[in-house]
Amino acid sequence: MSPANSPDLSNESQYDRTRLREWARGRARSAGVDRRDLLRLFAAGTAAGALGLGSAGTAEATAGTTTITPADPRPAASPPGILKPLPPELFTIRGTNAETNFAALHGTGQLTPLDRFFVRNHTSTPRLDPRSWQLKVWGDALSRGPVEFSYDQLRALPAIERTLFIECAGNGRSFYTTQQGQQVTGTAWTLGAIGTAHWRGARLSDVLRRAGATRDAVDVLPRGLDDEVVTNGVNLGHVRRPLPVSKALDDVILAYEMNGEPLPPDHGGPVRVVVPDWIGISSIKWVGDIEVSGQPLYTPWNTDLYRLFGPDQPPQGSAPLTRQTLKSAFELELGATVPAHRTRLLTGRSWSGAAPVHRVEVSTDGGARWQRARLHDVPRRGAWVRWSLPWTPRTAGATALLARATDATGRTQPATAALNTQGYLFDAVVRHPVTVV
Repeated sequence: MSPANSPDLSNESQYDRTRLREWARGRARSAGVDRRDLLRLFAAGTAAGALGLGSAGTAEATAGTTTITPADPRPAASPPGILKPLPPELFTIRGTNAETNFAALHGTGQLTPLDRFFVRNHTSTPRLDPRSWQLKVWGDALSRGPVEFSYDQLRALPAIERTLFIECAGNGRSFYTTQQGQQVTGTAWTLGAIGTAHWRGARLSDVLRRAGATRDAVDVLPRGLDDEVVTNGVNLGHVRRPLPVSKALDDVILAYEMNGEPLPPDHGGPVRVVVPDWIGISSIKWVGDIEVSGQPLYTPWNTDLYRLFGPDQPPQGSAPLTRQTLKSAFELELGATVPAHRTRLLTGRSWSGAAPVHRVEVSTDGGARWQRARLHDVPRRGAWVRWSLPWTPRTAGATALLARATDATGRTQPATAALNTQGYLFDAVVRHPVTVV
């Protein structure tokens, strides 16, 4: 392709759609998984039919979905593979994951305490020693051979510190079913698959430059050191998801501290990737190597997984997901009982992956009337804002509290979210049930 006809790969949407077409036509490399195995995986779910990947002699798959973590709304007795304590007042266990009970964030400040930060694991938390950990940077878009960085060498690089949220793409997934009556696959998160932390680490751009990344680089692929993922009889390998080189050189962090402490194992220690504003799967935990490629790369985590399929989506499916969406949550238990004729301060948090949240409105009567909440943080990109509104309930009975945010792009949370079969990026206003007594 000549430069004059080349797509603008610094544009996220153009990048993703270009890579998708290249992969579907066999022009992109499936990093670490044989393409035939990926097609077999897709045949068990959406992708073979939805992407038009069927070949001669292969039956086209019927529409469906594939998920690694089945939905199970019932808290498990104990989670496999998570190291930190998970008391029930702070967490709800969902398979290999632990969701923060949002009410437990009340009074905690802007940063999520480490003992309340949600855990999203594809397998289990590995135990890695920083003294023996190394980061290998390799690939065909380096000017020299593989380069390795020890933990101390990484910490010796110029440090960057940023306060940022990390949020699972499926956060809010359960409301597709409970609020919109639509069945989706995946872990049945409410709104607690998010946390905001103060991260400290090295710029990925500094590491790539020191490793000799060339102008031929198009994709950067971090890979985790947790166990390999096996689903539908296919070994998908270690969790990994490519970034466009433009994003990798922009604001991505290789974090080794979280809220002023060494990065805990459950949150990716000793070192993890932090990708501002993007869905959580981009922020690879326990990073062990990074491939710098002059060819487009694809993995299961941006082909069958973490894309939008369904009747409300494009016929070929959406581009791989990048930015997070817009949400609001009350710091109050779902189904809470509150006394009538007594003023209480409703509190909550709102966030957006596109721009700072600058307005939050709250309804205490199921959406009939709205009042503007008071913001307690200066709106900043990549971080949530805390808000409050006093409420004196007058009438006994069941009602619903609603909160809706508007970010600096002018986008406001909608009344309903567009359906996708894997339940990603739920952004509708959530009806928070309470009973006044």
